Amino acid sequence: MSHEKELEIQRQFLDEAQAYLGTLEAAVLGIAQQGIDSGKINAALRAAHSIKGGAGMMGYHELSALAHRLEDSFKVLKVQRNSIALDGELEALLLGGIDCIAQSIAASKNQIVPPEGWLESQVESIFTQLHDRLGDPQDEDAQSMLSPEDGQDIVPLLFETEVEGCLQRLESVLNAQDPCLREEVEVLAQELGGLGEMLQIEAFVQLCESIAFHLAQSPDITSIATQALQAWRRSQALVLAGQLDLMPRSIPGIAAETIEPIEFSSSDEPTIVEVHPFHAQADDLPAIDLIAESEEELFYPQAEEEIFYPEPEAEEPQPVAASTRSDRASAYRVAPEPIEDEPDNSVRVPMKQLNTLNDLFGELTIERNRLDLHLKRLRSMVRMLSQRVQVLDEANSQWRSTYDKTQLRQLPPENDFNFDALEFDRYGEVHLVAQSVMETIVQIQEVTSDIELGLEDSDQTSHDLKKTAKQLQTNLSQIRMRPLSDVVERFPKALRELSLQYDKPVQLKLQGANTLVDRNILEALSDPLMHLIRNAFDHGIENVQLRRDRGKPETGSIEIRAFHKGNRTQIEIRDDGGGIPLDRVRDRARQMGLDETLLAAASDEELLSLIFEPGFSTKDQVTALSGRGVGMDVVRSNLRQVRGEITVNTEAGVGTVFTISVPFTLSVARVVLAESNGMLIAFPTDVIEEMSVLEADRVIQTAGSEAIGWQNSLVQLVRLGNWLKFHCPRQMEGLETPPVINVPTILIVNQGTQMVALQVDRCWGEQEVAIRRVEGNLPMPAGFSNCTILGDGRVVPLVNVPDLLHWLAAAPAPTPPMLPTAPVLLTLASATTIDRKPTILVVDDSINVRRLLALTLEKAGYEVAQAKDGEDALEKLSTGLPIQAVICDIEMPRLDGYGFLAKVKSMPAFEQIPIAMLTSRSGDKHRQLAMSLGATAYFSKPYNEQTLLQTLEQLVA
Repeated sequence: MSHEKELEIQRQFLDEAQAYLGTLEAAVLGIAQQGIDSGKINAALRAAHSIKGGAGMMGYHELSALAHRLEDSFKVLKVQRNSIALDGELEALLLGGIDCIAQSIAASKNQIVPPEGWLESQVESIFTQLHDRLGDPQDEDAQSMLSPEDGQDIVPLLFETEVEGCLQRLESVLNAQDPCLREEVEVLAQELGGLGEMLQIEAFVQLCESIAFHLAQSPDITSIATQALQAWRRSQALVLAGQLDLMPRSIPGIAAETIEPIEFSSSDEPTIVEVHPFHAQADDLPAIDLIAESEEELFYPQAEEEIFYPEPEAEEPQPVAASTRSDRASAYRVAPEPIEDEPDNSVRVPMKQLNTLNDLFGELTIERNRLDLHLKRLRSMVRMLSQRVQVLDEANSQWRSTYDKTQLRQLPPENDFNFDALEFDRYGEVHLVAQSVMETIVQIQEVTSDIELGLEDSDQTSHDLKKTAKQLQTNLSQIRMRPLSDVVERFPKALRELSLQYDKPVQLKLQGANTLVDRNILEALSDPLMHLIRNAFDHGIENVQLRRDRGKPETGSIEIRAFHKGNRTQIEIRDDGGGIPLDRVRDRARQMGLDETLLAAASDEELLSLIFEPGFSTKDQVTALSGRGVGMDVVRSNLRQVRGEITVNTEAGVGTVFTISVPFTLSVARVVLAESNGMLIAFPTDVIEEMSVLEADRVIQTAGSEAIGWQNSLVQLVRLGNWLKFHCPRQMEGLETPPVINVPTILIVNQGTQMVALQVDRCWGEQEVAIRRVEGNLPMPAGFSNCTILGDGRVVPLVNVPDLLHWLAAAPAPTPPMLPTAPVLLTLASATTIDRKPTILVVDDSINVRRLLALTLEKAGYEVAQAKDGEDALEKLSTGLPIQAVICDIEMPRLDGYGFLAKVKSMPAFEQIPIAMLTSRSGDKHRQLAMSLGATAYFSKPYNEQTLLQTLEQLVA
């Protein structure tokens, strides 16, 4: 086996061993009051046994020894639970043993050699006390473990759960033709053989040994693995059927006699492996993730981290009698979560590959939007082509009719055949040309119809692609999901340590711990949730005496409840403490220098929002738990990194509820595109309650601000155009698709329980987009997080509504400030000089003249729009096309230049637009008429390019 494969298997084992820690802790927490749960203690036995066997196979002998000693303790607990005193001290010792295993796993993952004396000072002390309390497992204990308990035999149970999971893992590796197949079979033979030893099933142990022997002798790994799987499956079926005597002892190709029968250990043989100092066997193992900042922090945690790895010598803030501490610890409870009995087949996939798949799906979404845009363009061009062909057909028919009438009048009354014009059709060369044109038109119509049919097929394919992409997104999101329990499973132990340390009994209730959350979001939730738990314990839950005086149970309650709501995940952290004292919040805000008038007029919600400000704390003294004022603002900052938000509600004497809301996924989102000050921005749809036209009669002037009426209440109106000032060169053109609302629009957005109306210039429809993180040295402006890429390649910033509203509330008034961007190196004057050139409308009936003039103007940096005559130009102006100047011909069909000039100057909305006439008529009569109608300049063809550009620059200045 190559060194790289060996390291990969070791990494996977350490991840698996770390996952078992939650199972071990769940079996121990609460035993002082609730007693031993049979299901949990069996799961803990399997977990300790798996760590022991796997660690021994991987070469982590010290870890294997620790797991062995803990497994023996669980064996004694299971068998002799009726004769053992289950108290808080025993619970603390068992948790300490689990901590030692956790620290050993962390040391191996991080290539840290434990400091000298760690084994003797902490590990041996804990396990020695455990041995003194429980003793060694006896032979009769092994028989008792195998006896039926609660109506269920342990042997079939283990084969139905533990063995089934191992065999499903082998099936997945075998089906995927994994190159690590040999190593997987070796590990399974070791694990299942150890299980057979524990259950004293001699035939099953010999079968595992025969598989390991045959695997070492034969080069055909796949064949051996297939035969081994079949033999293990048969053995499992025989155990479940109660036919152990028929169990195979070897796989085909190996005689049973070649396998020496094993001898089970007797009571005279030692069952506890001595723990020796660590050897640096994991030096070559790459670090996966840092769990501690240093070796000292990992093995000797500080006081603040004692909730995870407490030091025996740590000084208690308030000495409490041992009996009292045990009673307090017994008050701890954890609400049980349903456990799935049937494990699914699974394959280990590195997180890096999942992130790569997620990024590729984002690219797929961008390309799909681009395809939709191309189809819309093609559909528009096909419609235009059909209209042009129809116009061409009508023009050809009119031309033929006119020509026929002309020719009819010119024909002689008789011809050589004595037929008049009505009795005999005569065709000349012109008729032949007209007939050819007609046939060509018909052929173009047929091609247009074919294109339309192909376009319909493409639309259907695009629809199917959207459907498949949606299914792919759903399944990919599920793959990336992990249950919230991955984070909250460490909270029970942390809260227990706090209860013991501060003599404050608190029970933790978990609801919805199996709620699935995106892995990246789950990582970001870890620290905020931990801080909120500590905050609820310290600030919320009262001491025992005060709770008695208020008529509350002595044991406080903290509840974590998670659930999905729409396309977001909600997590509530609720306590039954005294609530947040608003008068203390107001006093603290006054001490920090906030305006007294504003504080007097502030609502309860506005006062509560102050606790998320940096440096804000209602504690008078700094303790290890709180008082530093660096907690809640960090919670909000961490949540904003994953587009999350947090709100708080409190009631005096009843308790406080913190509600965290995070998106279901970070890779894809549905947004509404809007425009403000010529800049496109994207709003997530999950924060928009309503979108409507801004009507002047709805605006109500309040004290220093504006509001609108919405659902029988007043909602603050924020005109984004007054606040968002972007000083950077950018394209002002809109999207190809017309906006859904092309007038000033209001978006009613929610901020917790409050609503705010944001006014934008216009809005497009809702669409699904991929979210991309903005990387670089320059940060995103306040109020924006990440961006998205549209189908035409345009990058649009994504609005973080809570962050934007927070910035608007903190910005000074009454003068609206400019949005803080990355360090601005240009002054305002210089910034205006780099703005893009104005848009010029070129009006001429000759397409070649329009193209030549557009090329000249675009080279000079202008944006150019074109119109084929005066009527077309008026239509473009009426649609809202932003035009700064017009260059117009005089002689054009439908509406000539003079008519266009007269109509534009009679419209108040367009009369200030400068219009330059460019024509082949150079006489004074034409010039004077144009200037009289309001022309700003007059050029004759051919024109001097430099003179035209200089004049145009003056006109738009």
